[in-house]
Amino acid sequence: MILNHIKTGTAVAMFLASPVLVTAKVTLPAIYSDNMIIQQQTEMTFSGTANRNADVTVSPSWSKKIYTAKADSEGKWKIKVQTPKAGGPYSIVFNDGEKTELKNVLVGEVWFCSGQSNMEMPVAGWGKIMNYEQEVKDANYPDIRLFQVKKVTSLVPVNETISTMGGWQECSSATIPEFSALAYFYARQLHQTLKVPVGVIDCDWGGTPAEAWISGEALEHVIGYEELLGKMKAVGYDREKIFDIYNKESEEWKSAVLRSDKGYADGNPDKTLWTASNFNDSNWKTMQLPAYWEKQGLTDFDGVVWFRKSVSIPKEWEGKELQLNPGIIDDEDIIYWNGEKIASGGGFNVQRHYTIPASLVRAGENTLAVRVFDTGGEGGIAGDAAEMNIKSPNGNQVSLAGEWKYNIGFDATKLPPAPPYPDGSSFPTVLFNAMVHPWLNYPVKGVIWYQGCANVGRAEQYESLFQTLIHDWRKQFGNPDMPFYFVQLANFLTRQSVQQESPWAALREAQATALKINGTGMVCNIDLGEANDIHPKNKQAVGKRLAALSLAKTYGKKVAGSVPVYDKYSVNGNKVTVEFIIPEGIGEKFNPNSDIKGFTLAGPDHVWHEAKAYTENGKVVVYSDNVTVPVAVRYGWANNPECTLGTPSGLKVAPFRSDNW
Repeated sequence: MILNHIKTGTAVAMFLASPVLVTAKVTLPAIYSDNMIIQQQTEMTFSGTANRNADVTVSPSWSKKIYTAKADSEGKWKIKVQTPKAGGPYSIVFNDGEKTELKNVLVGEVWFCSGQSNMEMPVAGWGKIMNYEQEVKDANYPDIRLFQVKKVTSLVPVNETISTMGGWQECSSATIPEFSALAYFYARQLHQTLKVPVGVIDCDWGGTPAEAWISGEALEHVIGYEELLGKMKAVGYDREKIFDIYNKESEEWKSAVLRSDKGYADGNPDKTLWTASNFNDSNWKTMQLPAYWEKQGLTDFDGVVWFRKSVSIPKEWEGKELQLNPGIIDDEDIIYWNGEKIASGGGFNVQRHYTIPASLVRAGENTLAVRVFDTGGEGGIAGDAAEMNIKSPNGNQVSLAGEWKYNIGFDATKLPPAPPYPDGSSFPTVLFNAMVHPWLNYPVKGVIWYQGCANVGRAEQYESLFQTLIHDWRKQFGNPDMPFYFVQLANFLTRQSVQQESPWAALREAQATALKINGTGMVCNIDLGEANDIHPKNKQAVGKRLAALSLAKTYGKKVAGSVPVYDKYSVNGNKVTVEFIIPEGIGEKFNPNSDIKGFTLAGPDHVWHEAKAYTENGKVVVYSDNVTVPVAVRYGWANNPECTLGTPSGLKVAPFRSDNW
């Protein structure tokens, strides 16, 4: 209960002494505020607190009707209000004997925008999307309303959320810089086309997996999560008991890692095999540092990598304490100097600064060894080459950038994933509980979603997770037909014309399987990615594509919102003819193209070869001089493929494959 009018010390004393509230102005959750926007032509649920057992009225200025409810013994109340057609601004007055008024309220179209960092990526801020300075300058759309949800977690569902912006805000140059670029561009396109107010709820968190966004009641039925959710349920979702479970499982997992690490003798961290100066590392591979190891040949690797480097120390430094600056290490590190452990650290994207004890510093060649443990995403020793060095007390330095020896100690794929930390943003259900659940009584037109990077490498599981999430949100929002439109992962990492196995392509395929659910739609992003940046800057194009899909499928506008979808193929000699389905009403035919990039073919040996392709009568003909008996065809099946099959409006065909190898 929040009291707004206690004016004197006597009043405070009386209030504290009395079990009954004297006055209590109606208070509202953060999702209701000045400048808010509500979904048109629906039933809106308002709730809050007031005087205990008080009669509460709600009077929206768009109607002469007064809605009433009675607060319970705790002062809680709930009222359902019918909303009109798009328009405004309006005011809404809440009264329990004292008035609370919401001003500058609009009615229009409201969309829930969620996912991980490519949805989170702000217009300016850390994102700095393409042409961001001009975009910020031009962001003057008072009929677009913005709400940004604070990043919080919870092990149980909660009903309150926190706004990072002080509630709903008008879209302006002042409010847009830290807001989701994709949500903004989507809203802008809808607003300009529909000519009605549009609201977007920015609810996202970078680096988070799908399972964190699903409710417990839904996730407990997904393969791989039954055991954990069962344990949480068995202890009544008690926080302390959940941490007891985590601590036990974490210790067991760490012990398994130590036993598997080849750099240790018998799994004993006090008995290292690869850190001494006299160790023969002649058969180890080399890597140029600083760099994330994914860009140095260890693609998609998670686990432990040991690094070694011989460092020449000047004679005048001997016996003196030195500062060791090994760079940014992702995620955890243990540092050894001439076989002696001298430091350890953790945290990705954190510059390390350590000390080499004077007693260990000798003139001439010394050996620096670093054990790096990465549990997901990028890993290795990165940062700025100028920041990788050893410094003497007088400021002189020896660079550590350049060639290092390395060897794999432990491959994380050989063990089950590490138990997630219950207070972390990747723990199952915690983001749904804290960031989505508070909105379930707030009607939205639909959802746009951009997520998947955090689940790369788990495509088979993601297929079940993602479809569960869609069904779950529709059930939780009480709207079984709620539109759900999502962005397929963009091209990323080193470009390869032929890639036998691609975890990114597999995840894209898992995303696409959700299209079997009615009311869904997918934007292909395969041409907008950047090899060296997992956060492509061209969010304007993604927003327009999402808006086109929504305008066509939800609002019935005659716009090109979809592209031809792979249907089947046939073989005639050494050529494969691929046929497509053009979505009715919103699809386009192909651009004529005599040199399509992105196709590969395989014969009976299951070896893939780059193929040539061209359009012919609405179909695509594919062939390769290296495949005389084609048995399977793929398109865009790589982490970062070059894909040129598209339509006149610039939309690209999504990657696909005919095989299940």
